[in-house]
Amino acid sequence: MKKNVVYIMLLGLMGCVEVFDVPVNEADVTSTLIIEATLTNKLSRQNILLSRPSNFEVVNELDSVYDPVYPVRVRPPSIVFERNATVTVSDDQGNAYSFQESSPGTYTSDVEFAAEQGVSYELQVVTKDGTRYGSTPERFTETASIDEIYAVRELNNVGEEGVSIYLDGGSADPNANFYRYTYEETYKIIAPTWQRQDFVLSNYDPCAIPITYDLDIVFRDDGEGRVCYRTDPSEAIIQNNTSGLQQNRIEGFPVRFLPRNNFIISHRYSILVKQYVQSQNAYNYYEALESFSSNESVFSAVQPGLLEGNITAEGEGDKKVLGYFEVAPVTEQRLYFNYSDLFPGEPLPDYAIPCTETAPPLEHVSYCFTGLVANPCPLSLVESVNINLVSYVGLNSEGIGVCPGPYKINFRACGDCTILGESKVPDFWEE
Repeated sequence: MKKNVVYIMLLGLMGCVEVFDVPVNEADVTSTLIIEATLTNKLSRQNILLSRPSNFEVVNELDSVYDPVYPVRVRPPSIVFERNATVTVSDDQGNAYSFQESSPGTYTSDVEFAAEQGVSYELQVVTKDGTRYGSTPERFTETASIDEIYAVRELNNVGEEGVSIYLDGGSADPNANFYRYTYEETYKIIAPTWQRQDFVLSNYDPCAIPITYDLDIVFRDDGEGRVCYRTDPSEAIIQNNTSGLQQNRIEGFPVRFLPRNNFIISHRYSILVKQYVQSQNAYNYYEALESFSSNESVFSAVQPGLLEGNITAEGEGDKKVLGYFEVAPVTEQRLYFNYSDLFPGEPLPDYAIPCTETAPPLEHVSYCFTGLVANPCPLSLVESVNINLVSYVGLNSEGIGVCPGPYKINFRACGDCTILGESKVPDFWEE
């Protein structure tokens, strides 16, 4: 029986999420292992991610879910991480590197190492059921550089104003023709209705008759929750091919476009762009994978076995694998800009969520009251504070709101940026 299946591929070990729909037999669901591995020439603890498709009976029927706190469309989780596998990378120089499970499904090398130019590497995975998976030998011979990344205020090809991030670079090696890019963007968040004071609820019993609680208004630690930072990985497959050019140069390659109304550029924004030099086979694999994600009507009849990588399951059986073991040199460069650098004197984008002050009633009827109560009022302040939904704004001296209470409030994220990010300044951050 055919099932329409959603695969989520976290590509390049950078959190890159690609979603594509392909029809798969019921047996394929439980037997398909997803392997995501890019070995680079950067001295570090290398990472490999193992997962499997999850319950497609459910996922097939679900639409995207809306998150009211952080307003983006997200798809329900549709992978389960592969636990307790044995992962090894070996090279043709006699070295073997063991990987341990550092978090569910993520396997990290025991030691730091860097892929060396001209050396061949192979990946071996043994899952807990004893199935062995292996890659073909892979190596890199070409390298390339990033000369500059820069931001330009402009209109995109559909007339939308915003900021384009471009890259210049290339290689002196005429054979370095295939490139893949990922990025991590970090941005400053400033809570628009932050106050020095906030609610603290204790001794709350919603079932007492009447309810009991202590609601205090206390001073926060200096600046707590006012300024935060968030880092998000890229979600698209971004590739470039210079094989048809007279010179192996990359000039003005578009990596990212940010509409001017995107709140993440409201204050200070940074992007770390990583450039991988690919083999032609790796380029072709990612190009095909991108086609699955963006042209499902064209590929609706394509079985996942036709998306062939360089990893196979050893021996007989119905075990299937999706993924590519890539060995690629990587270069990276970071860019910063402020909104005022490109839009001087112009209004900031709207915040991540609407921030409208309200003043709900202070209390609610006991949850254990059995009488009839008509209650046209919104959720009480005590209930809202208990579930961390709101933050303090001030006294309701104007009497605003339906069933007005004594305090003005706003959504928690409007007065406490830690809902959207982290208060710790990243080690790399520059003002």
